[in-house]
Amino acid sequence: MAGKAPEDGYTADPFVPERGGLAALRRAAADCRGCPLHRDATQTVFGAGDAHARVMLVGEQPGDQEDRQGKPFVGPAGRLLDRALAEAGIDPGQAYVTNAVKHFKFTRAEPRKRRIHKAPTLREATACGPWLAAELAVVEPELIVVLGATAGKALLGSSFRVTRVRGTVLEEEIHGRRERLVPTVHPSSVLRADDREAAYDGLLSDLKVAARALG
Repeated sequence: MAGKAPEDGYTADPFVPERGGLAALRRAAADCRGCPLHRDATQTVFGAGDAHARVMLVGEQPGDQEDRQGKPFVGPAGRLLDRALAEAGIDPGQAYVTNAVKHFKFTRAEPRKRRIHKAPTLREATACGPWLAAELAVVEPELIVVLGATAGKALLGSSFRVTRVRGTVLEEEIHGRRERLVPTVHPSSVLRADDREAAYDGLLSDLKVAARALG
């Protein structure tokens, strides 16, 4: 249809370069208009970390701090995740972290008020899927740690339930590659939990499963 905006197609495909490493992907992602979320976000927040990481951690979407700084997992949830990874025996500095959705989706009760996180839809996560596929193809991790329900549905389909499979090693075909995955909760859910200590222990237990799977 004439005059149709790229975001109406709900796919990042036209924006993903055919070749190049993470730096080329990051540059291209900065101009992504594959879904409407780019309109309100400050910037694209692409993945970061070791380009040859053995483990890739996939979360839901950037939060407020990530959107402002342009880096994933730099807010309170990211600090908690780093702590849990280190305790589990996985060096955070040797991991690659990214999100299923690369733009911050939020709502505001009033103008100039705090931006409130809003969960992305499966359609938005699917639109962003080509970026995740490209990251996987470049990094080629031995293991993917799936952080929360949105990331799980983006990678494994709409029937994914984190409570059913957390702390187990799954083997599935993801974007044309056979992958091993360990699902767990998103670290932000630990921060929101009534019993934060128990929630943290659960996350730590799941990450220890991931550490053992890496050997």
